[in-house]
Amino acid sequence: MPNTSKAHYDNLLAEHYDWMFGATFEQKVAEQKALLRQVTGETPGGDFAVDLGCGSGFQSVALQELGYRVLALDDSEKLLGRLAARVDARNVTTRLADIRNLDDYVAAASADVVVCMGDTLTHLTSRQEVCALFRSATRALKPGGAFVVSYRDLAGSELRGLERFISVRGDDERVMTCFLEYHDPETVVVNDLVQIRRDDGQWALHKSSYQKLRLPIAWVREHLLAAGLVIVVSRTGPMVTLAAVKPR
Repeated sequence: MPNTSKAHYDNLLAEHYDWMFGATFEQKVAEQKALLRQVTGETPGGDFAVDLGCGSGFQSVALQELGYRVLALDDSEKLLGRLAARVDARNVTTRLADIRNLDDYVAAASADVVVCMGDTLTHLTSRQEVCALFRSATRALKPGGAFVVSYRDLAGSELRGLERFISVRGDDERVMTCFLEYHDPETVVVNDLVQIRRDDGQWALHKSSYQKLRLPIAWVREHLLAAGLVIVVSRTGPMVTLAAVKPR
């Protein structure tokens, strides 16, 4: 039985989260800053942004550097601790929270931007929860505010045989591989294997699995529209990116 996404991060992935991207934190922030500029406009307006599933803060810091006061929500205490150590608390507020309870943390029509990026969306447990999050994000936004979503497209053709094994990253001290198991059309089980070189030179295997949602872009677009948003950016690829605006 796979873990919940929270247990998977607590037990394994949070420890390796920054490392597995193969870039420095500053490089990832610059990448996300450029992306947010592209999908929200070169000079984003407003002053308050919400980062759902903020992780260690690639998007939170990017939003802060774009001039926003940021509320960063995540259910990983370890990742939130890393973010808090990197930022000025006057500009980025971190909160240990379940993003499914967004209405409890953000007043209606108070946010200029809400982002849910880096695959957070697929960590929810059902498509019904995704729809509920879209509605909550719409309530949180001011008229004219933007909701930006990115996630890994797992909804296409199922990988078969050895193609299900994916090399994530490796160096002299650590090697990460994952493999995928498809059990139904709406979910996939991701098995993460991390081998770490011990002080004695031997390798120790750390492993965990969790379930992720498979979200066709057409389905996501349909339900963003159903939540009352207007889609202004729609990009396909291994990572899907969509930006939608709440009508004025």
